[in-house]
Amino acid sequence: MNFFYAPRVFAIGVILAMTSAASAQSDTNPPATVDADVIDTASQLIDTALNSSLGFDIVESLTTEVGPRLAGSEAEQRARDWGVKLGESLSFDRVSVEPFSMPFWDRGELQIALTSPYQQALYGTALGGSGTSDQPIDAPVVYFRSIHDIETVEAGSLKGKIAFIDGEFMVKSQTGAGYGEANHKRRVGWQHAERGGAQALVIRSVGSDSHRFPHTGMMSSKEDQWATIPVIAVSNPDADHLRRLHELGQTMSMRVHSTAGWKGSVSSGNVVFDLVGRDKPDEIVLIGGHLDSWDLGTGAVDDGAGVAITTAAAELIARLPHRPRRTIRVVLFGAEEVGLLGARAYAEQHADELDQHVLATESDFGAGTIWQLVSNVNAEANPVIDAIGRVIQPLGIARGGSDVPGGGPDIIPMAMQGVPTVRLNQNGMDYFDLHHTPDDTLDKIKPAELAQNIAAYAALVYIAAETDVEFRTKKDEPEASTADE
Repeated sequence: MNFFYAPRVFAIGVILAMTSAASAQSDTNPPATVDADVIDTASQLIDTALNSSLGFDIVESLTTEVGPRLAGSEAEQRARDWGVKLGESLSFDRVSVEPFSMPFWDRGELQIALTSPYQQALYGTALGGSGTSDQPIDAPVVYFRSIHDIETVEAGSLKGKIAFIDGEFMVKSQTGAGYGEANHKRRVGWQHAERGGAQALVIRSVGSDSHRFPHTGMMSSKEDQWATIPVIAVSNPDADHLRRLHELGQTMSMRVHSTAGWKGSVSSGNVVFDLVGRDKPDEIVLIGGHLDSWDLGTGAVDDGAGVAITTAAAELIARLPHRPRRTIRVVLFGAEEVGLLGARAYAEQHADELDQHVLATESDFGAGTIWQLVSNVNAEANPVIDAIGRVIQPLGIARGGSDVPGGGPDIIPMAMQGVPTVRLNQNGMDYFDLHHTPDDTLDKIKPAELAQNIAAYAALVYIAAETDVEFRTKKDEPEASTADE
């Protein structure tokens, strides 16, 4: 893909002119600015990143040497070991693992087939949190056109049956719009099926592809309870087939046998890389991705790419003659796929120092090109974010909203505690073709697009760590108490 890069000298001139004009607006309270030498270094980082294979080398190593990395599994442990070796082989000042405990769910084995009106194997996968079946379940199928149709099912009315929730085919979009609604049946469908007394639940995969690759993913618990019945997602073509049979008035039956289930408490952990700031080592600019993956593919797009993008961006900054003023921290979060467990553990373990986390963001939406920068910072810091936007604009990235909360899934627990965020939005047009499927493999990553991501992250993170600006929204001063209170 061509990004139509503007000459760096022209970009720097535009930035300096705009920041100088902004500074002249107010002599009493001038807006934050970015020094010319910082802008120049950030632009040089972009050039370096676009001509580097470091990011692709990292994701190739992770997906090949470790492979799938189910949260809590032995494979995720090997991924942490891999992460430590990676950090120690690069230029980071500190490399550590921060452990936490978690419940472990294992996929086990699955057999699923249509048995009436004829025999046909179906392509399915157990959803995270699915219950087990000691013996094969042979039962008639009750068809539900959508999650909304099963929400009103009467208690006990599905006894001895297998429920099937269909749904609309998920529309492709750059932003991934539609995932939330489509994902509703995966999250809570089991609760309605169990209330109805169903022996098992089958749903249409939450994905935008037309391949016979089922999409896995985690369900939601209810009052800390999980499904006791098998909950299976079948591929979109198989769901289409079941719909057609239903529309023809055919009576359907299935056989389901799943050995998925919970296996007790295990240890997971977050891998942390630090570049210690030269002037303000206690102030942290945090970036990262999640190290675990679902186990159907090799987790290249979700989220080996994010691990590679953020690690490579920090490493390119580490190779500069001097460390930035603030500490840059890369966190490879554990157990994201099963409920942001690593992110929650990080926020708890670092609760006393989150006020020193000056900015945070994550790469966790594949490896497509970045097209937009959004932020949620102190209004007085927006000129710096705007300047970052102008530096990365030649990469084909537009400046978006300045009051957009988020930063990425693993950033949510920190953002809820007041940590400011930015987000580099990627083109997710094909993300939900691959998401949580056997098709999430290294060949789906385009090296040039990965390099564009690294270039944008390197520039953003360097400027944020080198510029003395307060990104955090200022809290109102508490009112003075009186003796009568």
